[in-house]
Parts: sequence; C-alpha cells; structure tokens
Amino acid sequence: MPLALGVVPVGMAAANFGDDDGDGLLPWVADELEELGADTPVLFDETDGIDFEAVADTEPDLILASYSGLTQEDYDTLSEIAPVVAYPEAPWSTEWRDMILQSSEAMGMADEGEQMVADLEAEISEAVAAHPGLEGKKTMFLTHVDTSDLSEVSYYTTQDTRAKFFTDLGLATPASIEEASQESDQFSGTLSAEQVDKLDDVEVIVTYGDEELVEALKADPLLSKMPAVENDAIVLLPNTPLGTAANPTPLSISYVLEDYVGMLAKAAGVE
Repeated sequence: MPLALGVVPVGMAAANFGDDDGDGLLPWVADELEELGADTPVLFDETDGIDFEAVADTEPDLILASYSGLTQEDYDTLSEIAPVVAYPEAPWSTEWRDMILQSSEAMGMADEGEQMVADLEAEISEAVAAHPGLEGKKTMFLTHVDTSDLSEVSYYTTQDTRAKFFTDLGLATPASIEEASQESDQFSGTLSAEQVDKLDDVEVIVTYGDEELVEALKADPLLSKMPAVENDAIVLLPNTPLGTAANPTPLSISYVLEDYVGMLAKAAGVE
C-alpha cells in the first residue's frame, strides 16, 4: 500500500505465495521499488506469526494492517511500537477499496488514495467490458483443495476479499454461497460432499491448483456432479504471481487483471 503511494516502507511481510523466484517480493513490488530507486525494505518472515522484534527494530512511525488477521494481543503488542491501522470489521476481510482509503488516510494522503481507487475502478471496468458475457455468471471460490480427502468442500464466503472481488468483475454470487455466508461471520466455510447438490447453481469455480486437482474432482463420484466440474468451468490459479490475482491489492490489480478476467471468460465459455 505505501509503495502504491510512492512511499517506501521500512519493512513489510515477505511474500509467501506466488513468489516464483524466492526473493520474498512479488513482481509488482519489485518493479515499484526499482522505479522509486529504493532498496528492498526489511522483509518480515510471518511463517510462524508476526516477528514483533523485527518490526520494532525497523522503528516504524505507523503500522498498516488493514488486511490482516491480527488478534487483540497482536494489536496491543504492535501498538507499543507504533500506531496501528487494523482491519475495521473482521480479519482477512477488508476489500481493496477500504484498504486503500483507510491506509492512505492514516498516512495523510487521503486525496491520493481516493484518486487511486477511481483509477483502479476505471481500469477494472475497461477490462470487464472486453468480456461482456461474464456479466452475472455465478461464481464460487474453492479454498485449497486436499485431493486426498474430498469428503468436504471448503469455500470462501462473501466475507472474503476473493469473493468480494467477483462483484467488481461483474460476476454473481450463487444463492447457495450467499445463504451459507449469512450463517457465518467467517471468511471461509465447509460443506459435506454429500450435500454438494446444494452447489448446483454454481456456474464457475475458481481455485488454487493444477490439472491434477481437476482430475481428482472429475473422478470423485459426488463432486463430479457439480455443473461447473462437468462443464470444465474451472479457473486454476497456480503458485505464481498470477495465482495472487484473485486477492487484489493496489499494485497487483493492474499487473494481473487482464489475465485473470481472460481466464474467467474462458472457463465460463464466453471468451
């Protein structure tokens, strides 16, 4: 977020998904650092949670965590280091507009944040307009699928930013997911495979994985009955920078938007 506003942070979390070259930076971050003529900030390893000592060592003036899973204890500890901008409602649920507006205001750059939102909205509208057939396609996001155990179907609810981004792209939330999401305040949910017929209204599936996952779904006697599986209407997101497309951030949207929308259109059969 700071980089998108031209401000180099003293530290930030290392990328732990989609980092295909292992340097802890996603390509749009590396490009922005290069454009700003800046060195790589301190990268925090969050594999086992927040490294409070490493954060403190960078002596930050402000800690941005509007999209995070901070606990109250985490917040209290970080607040002893510097003022903290935490998520306004629930962990891992702050959509990209709110993340920009909240963080930019905290940085004293509210006007720049509002302009950024307007620019990105225009960019998204242009990309979506190129695939008008996507409008209203009922789409769900399966969470990381364990092909060795398909007894349950896990999905991101409407609380999650990945599902929220579908709306920006003109996609629709299946009634089944909408209803299930209303019964929980969590960003993900689980359904028994024996109840998979509830997902008959899903036209497109987005998930992380490769063709091995598709083969497993097609071979399963229950999950293979899902219309989206039967119709090969599946978007597979790899563990590469493109794989982060579903979870938008200020810098990543421009980098992966056209590819992501194209993949959705192909899966929906409206390319």
